[in-house]
Amino acid sequence: MADDSSSQGSYLPQLLRRGTALAAAGCAFVAGCSAAGGGTSEYGRYENSPQFRDGVFQNMANPDEKPSASAWRIWSRFIVGSKVDTVPVDAIPVREISAKDLDALDAKANHVVRLGHSSHLLKLRGKYWLIDPVFSERASPVQWAGPKRFHKPPIALEQLPPIEGVILSHDHYDHLDVATIEYLAKSVKHYFVPLGVRSRLLVMGVPAERVTELDWWQDAEHDGVKLTATPAQHFSGRTLSDRGRTLWASWVVQSGEQRIFYSGDSGYFQGFKQIGERFGGFDLALMENGAYDAYWPGVHMTPEQSVQAFEDLRGKVFFSVHNSTFDLSFHTWHDPLDRIASLTEAKKIELATPVIGEVVTVGQARTNTRWWHGLR
Repeated sequence: MADDSSSQGSYLPQLLRRGTALAAAGCAFVAGCSAAGGGTSEYGRYENSPQFRDGVFQNMANPDEKPSASAWRIWSRFIVGSKVDTVPVDAIPVREISAKDLDALDAKANHVVRLGHSSHLLKLRGKYWLIDPVFSERASPVQWAGPKRFHKPPIALEQLPPIEGVILSHDHYDHLDVATIEYLAKSVKHYFVPLGVRSRLLVMGVPAERVTELDWWQDAEHDGVKLTATPAQHFSGRTLSDRGRTLWASWVVQSGEQRIFYSGDSGYFQGFKQIGERFGGFDLALMENGAYDAYWPGVHMTPEQSVQAFEDLRGKVFFSVHNSTFDLSFHTWHDPLDRIASLTEAKKIELATPVIGEVVTVGQARTNTRWWHGLR
């Protein structure tokens, strides 16, 4: 399992950089009061999970995992360190999409619409699904501090079509957004989450009977779509004191004869090979590609590692996610895109770097563009 300090590399230090240490502590306090969930009284029902050890959820053993820097080094870097080109100067292109546009998509096919960062709207054989939907201005427990969006969503939350299901990878603020879930709470037919995340949703107004919790390798079916929670190497927590109270996961989504993989957040580990071997490959793989850093190497992949993971998974099309929306690390905003484009070109891997709002139809040929070229 990664050092506790790696949790600071994902979102909380951003609060320090964009305000003061006191403001960050206040944000953490607010988050703890409003959405802690997963109290120790509920832990008993997770004791049978192989991932639940010593009172918390943990990663599978990985002797090759590199340790993270100390919490002090990471926090200090975010407070006093400098950043260069981590936020775009020019506008990120956004292709607005309407309900009418979505309805016009072939109801017999599977489509993925990039909403930004790791948020996606799926139309699976006529029914709509969401993955890690974040529509708020900031990925933060409050909206007056924290990482701010580079661009608006391509469709407003209020304009979404009826949502059949929501799939969540873990409970970090850039993947589980309170305002979005509260808005969708009772209109979405069902939610599929890793163990422990159910308690988060209940305090956001989601009816308990609409939530299915899954451990790694467990699956469920809803309206003809089969969902399997698969391993990832990451961590969880929404405050400074609740690390490991909920599980994190990658996901396999099977609709008809096609399989879509979503990595969630993960460092590189042997689990990708296991997933590839068990499922025999994927028509489309939504792969994490962003927020990496040498200070937290175990919980986010470099572009080189993301390509290796994709090859382990036996994917057909590499769909780059987890970039171009929030400033969550120290690399330039376009570095993930530059590197993944060069790597996949050298390996002759089919790459999808869709513009925000662009529709990718699974199994359908498309012309990929490097839309970020020329933008500052």
